[in-house]
Amino acid sequence: MEEIQARLLGNSKKGRLEKLGKTVSFICIAIIVLVVVSILYFVTSKGLSTFFTDGVSFWDFLTGSVWNPGNVSEDGLPLVGALPMITGSFLVTLLSAALATPFAIGAAIFMTEISPSTGKRVLQPVVELLVGIPSVVYGFIGLTVVVPFVRSIFGGTGFGILSATFVLFVMILPTVTSMAVDALNSVPRHYREASLAMGATRWQTIYKVVLRSAMPGLLTAVVFGMARAFGEALAVQMVIGNAALMPTSLITPASTLTSILTMSMGNTVMGTLENNVLWSLALILMVMALFFNILTRWIGKKGAIK
Repeated sequence: MEEIQARLLGNSKKGRLEKLGKTVSFICIAIIVLVVVSILYFVTSKGLSTFFTDGVSFWDFLTGSVWNPGNVSEDGLPLVGALPMITGSFLVTLLSAALATPFAIGAAIFMTEISPSTGKRVLQPVVELLVGIPSVVYGFIGLTVVVPFVRSIFGGTGFGILSATFVLFVMILPTVTSMAVDALNSVPRHYREASLAMGATRWQTIYKVVLRSAMPGLLTAVVFGMARAFGEALAVQMVIGNAALMPTSLITPASTLTSILTMSMGNTVMGTLENNVLWSLALILMVMALFFNILTRWIGKKGAIK
């Protein structure tokens, strides 16, 4: 009995392995948390240096329309107005999301409700292929195809928000489509069967039952697409024109937060005003990324409650 009790209470090989696994998992999670907290602290401290160290007004930074960190205005204040880049980022994000959403939801409905076999055999490989294409390839295609197309149809130089919208539309389309397919597939089958049993047509079932039940998942897909568009850098930089000016139309050169960052970060000295304002732009990007994450979680919770 004592031997059996010792074996039951002692550490077995599987018990030691389980304890080791828990320890390794805890260490990995702790490292991930530490890295995330370090990144948040580093970007925040660098971004706030513009206001606490260099004395730039936060309001002037957000609402100013002139971006020229190397010079000062007549009042002696640095010209670091970020409104043109903020406006450009929101415009390309909203327009690309508005353009991609109907196509993505339509493709998802076809793949799940109308012709699942064809969707899995044809559309799904195409969507997966679009996901795997690097951003620089999208940018190069936009530079050689989209920009001349916009120039010939709408006039101007071809560089601008419209060209960036077309490129981002193609880039976020597979993301929104894949998540929309998952959202539609998550709708229980008996919802459809009950609707059809009550005499509803297939289109009525799709519109009034399936889409409404999957609405939280569809909204999450759109938000994820917007987050991808807002943070895209290289492809947008190649087609938007990179002019730090307030957009006057969709076909005039403009800029985004990411395009200015990728162009200027390597040409500044750490600790100077020119470098700190770039970190402030990065801080805005990080805040927007956190906002998109919080928004998707809120949508998910609202959908779970219903």
